[in-house]
Parts: sequence; structure tokens; C-alpha cells
Amino acid sequence: MPLHLPQLSRREFLRRAALAGTAVALAPAAYAELAGKLRDQNTFAFFSDAHVAADAALQHGGVNMADNLAACVRELAAWPVAPAAVIVNGDLAFKFGLPADYATFGKLIAPVRALAPVHLSLGNHDERENFWQAFPQDETALAALPPKQAGIFASDRANWFLLDSLDRTDHTPGALGAAQLAWLTRELDLRRDKPAIIVCHHPLDITGLLGLQDSAALEELFARQRQIKAFIFGHTHDWHIKTHASGVQLINLPQTAYPFKTGRPSGWVRATLARDGMEIELRALDPKHPEHAKVQQLNWRPM
Repeated sequence: MPLHLPQLSRREFLRRAALAGTAVALAPAAYAELAGKLRDQNTFAFFSDAHVAADAALQHGGVNMADNLAACVRELAAWPVAPAAVIVNGDLAFKFGLPADYATFGKLIAPVRALAPVHLSLGNHDERENFWQAFPQDETALAALPPKQAGIFASDRANWFLLDSLDRTDHTPGALGAAQLAWLTRELDLRRDKPAIIVCHHPLDITGLLGLQDSAALEELFARQRQIKAFIFGHTHDWHIKTHASGVQLINLPQTAYPFKTGRPSGWVRATLARDGMEIELRALDPKHPEHAKVQQLNWRPM
């Protein structure tokens, strides 16, 4: 489920921060600096696999997940321009999607809401009902896909389709389901005028053991719907970019939390759309990582 959180006005942001009693509340001058940044309508920021626990001091694999997310938020806040939107692609919560996990996550992500709209989606360590209750002051229209929720937002150079691949909490594989795939097909048919970028927590996986159990159906859409140019996912706690046999760009977002393999980077991603592709950059938390700040140019497949 993507949850669309609008950028907050200064008054509303400070009111909510004060009510939450959060240490990340911004002074008026600091808020004005964030909200007053020039916005690049073609640039987007991606976080994934934050795995934030109720206890902000909790570590897993020697990594403090809350500290890592806070570091990513600080760097994004210091970026020279504001992005058009920020997308957090699943596994917001540590393991079981507890209400207190989302409360801590909400406090950590709060400064971003002074900067840009935020879109949240669910991963396999999220819990749908708890997630829906996490941001009660923000209304989100539910698509008619119970129990899932999918969302679309448009930008100048692409239409963005945010999917819900949560199958069961703390269960590794994901699934879109027939209803969501049918919805996606209909919505793509209505939007052939721009490149389509699909964002989903789970990756393609023909075995169905780790990623999407209905990968084959999604790949059939790649073949039929030529406006699909990129598929962006997380879940694997890795960072890499490949090209699907259909020509669709497969972008595996890094985690903000802990890597599964030693030496793989944690951090966030900056993506800037062109008319015929995307410029994409890893912002690693370790600035000495060899892939940090490496910029790649991706070209869209032809129609």
C-alpha cells in the first residue's frame, strides 16, 4: 500500500512535531530553509528497507537502523534542491510491523515532510492494519483492491505506479494478486502518453521463494506495455541495476538499514528523469564506499 503524505505547511509541521514531542522538531528558521528550497520537478529520492524498531537504540547486525535512517534524512535535507517527491519503498518496520515501530519511523521521517511529499509502501516486515493507523491525520484514498492498496502519481516526465506486494507479515515472498494486476493493466492502458515507472517492494523471482510469486504475470505486462520503462524494488538489501530481457530497467534500491552481505552499501538513491531516460546516483552512508556518488545514465527502451 502506498500512503501519500503531503508536504506540510510550516504551521502544521510545527504543530504535529510539538504534539509528538519529537526531538526532530524544526525551529521556524530551519523549517523555512527546507521549505524554501528550489524544487527540481524531475528529481526523486528513494529510501528502502528502513527496518525501524520502536526502540530507536536497537541494533541489528551491528547497525543502528534509526541512526541510519536519520543520517539519510539529514543528507537529503542538506541537498541543494528539494526533490519532487520522496518514496520509501517498504519494510518501514523492523520485523513484525508493530504500532510503536511506525511511531518511531514517523518521527525520524518528519523533517522530510517539510521538504517534499512522501509516498510510503509496504514490505514483508510491515503489518497492513498497523500501517494504516500510523498516520491518522493524513487521508489516503484506498483503491478498490482489498486488502491491498495501490497508488499512482504523475510527474512531468513519467507516471508512477506504486504497488503493494505484502503477502503475509514476516513471510519472505511477496505477491501482487490477480485484482492488483488487473488494476495495473487497466491503469497502464489509460496512460500510454508517458513513460511508466513501477515501484514495488519485492523483486522479480521466477521461483517465487524470495520475491514476487506472480513474477511471470508482471513480466508479461513488461512485454505488452511498452511504456513501462523501469521497475524499482527493494527487499534484497543490495544495490544494483540490470536490464530485463524486455528492455525494462531493473533498479534494486539499497537499504537504509543493514546489508545482508558484507561490503554492500547502505544509503539512499537520487534519480533525475530526462525525456528518454534517468540519471541515477547512489548516496552511500559510507562516503568512502566505491559506489558512493557514482552516477549512471539509463536509457528507456523504445516504444
